Amino acid sequence: MGLIGRQLLKVIEWSDTRSGLISYKFPMTDRAEIMNGSSLTVREGQVAIFTKDGKIADVFAPGRYKLETKNLPVLTSLMKWAKGFKSPFKCDVYFINTTQFTGQKWGTSNPFTMRDKDFGMIRIRGFGSYSFRVVDAKLLMIEMLGSKPNFTTADIQEHLRSIITSNITDVIADSKFSALDLSSKLSQFNEIAKTALQNKFFGPIGLNLSTFVVENISFPENVEKAIDERSGVGIMSDKMGSYVQMQQAQAMRDAAKNQGSIGTMFGMGMMGGMGGMMTGQTGAAFGAMNQAKDAASGSFCSGCGAGLKPGAKFCGECGAKQASGDKCSKCGHAVKPGAKFCPECGSKI
Repeated sequence: MGLIGRQLLKVIEWSDTRSGLISYKFPMTDRAEIMNGSSLTVREGQVAIFTKDGKIADVFAPGRYKLETKNLPVLTSLMKWAKGFKSPFKCDVYFINTTQFTGQKWGTSNPFTMRDKDFGMIRIRGFGSYSFRVVDAKLLMIEMLGSKPNFTTADIQEHLRSIITSNITDVIADSKFSALDLSSKLSQFNEIAKTALQNKFFGPIGLNLSTFVVENISFPENVEKAIDERSGVGIMSDKMGSYVQMQQAQAMRDAAKNQGSIGTMFGMGMMGGMGGMMTGQTGAAFGAMNQAKDAASGSFCSGCGAGLKPGAKFCGECGAKQASGDKCSKCGHAVKPGAKFCPECGSKI
């Protein structure tokens, strides 16, 4: 038939920018053939692979090539071109996308069980994102692509997601992180998980796991509550004494503003519970407050000078019996025992 009916390819290139396309098979009809001197253009972020009869031949990095024997060494050997090819030939050409595929999602469809040193056996869920790129196009073709005309992230996404979710428990166990650690050290765990998954699963199929992010780890409600409580105790552990003192001081200020609340607070046992660590200091402070209150009422002990409640016949401090003439006869102001003049109006006692 000669050249009649043949489609001689002069330019071979891939300019498709569809999102998520990992590999693209250049359309070769039954009549399409590659001629000597044809031009091959491989753009940045691409790799071109020539195959013949299902076998991988030559691989081309980004650049512009004039196809001839010297840059098709493997194909030349397969075709048994002793002195270079003269007539057009047929083969398959695949373009592999080597740019990053970002925003890939992973997540556990069901809770998985982990053994925790603090909470025992617990069931947790996790989800996040990752990105990857092709670093060994030839290996990826052998392991995953085969002879598929087009291969997208959707075709490999389920496989990668199952790898991540089925091995995340092993990664957690190997990391030695507890539930409390996972909640507070996600960035460190991300790096550990990324390295483990890369070495064990992504690398062997020609991929590089560029990023791996755990966006959330969720625990059962009772475990989350326990974590919150422990975190709160940890935050206050070295400041508990100061915190109690501050609460006591605030309570005393409030009591001083409202004298009737003192007895109520003692009756409820609030101050006893709050100030268990500083009982002596609290009692002394309230004793001083009571003395100040009694002093404000205008009565003093004739023996020790301590403040007396109105109408008291005996001193609550020293027990001394009190005389009734402890007030100024003119103005009624309280006077200390032995005073000769009233401190309020100056009248002689």
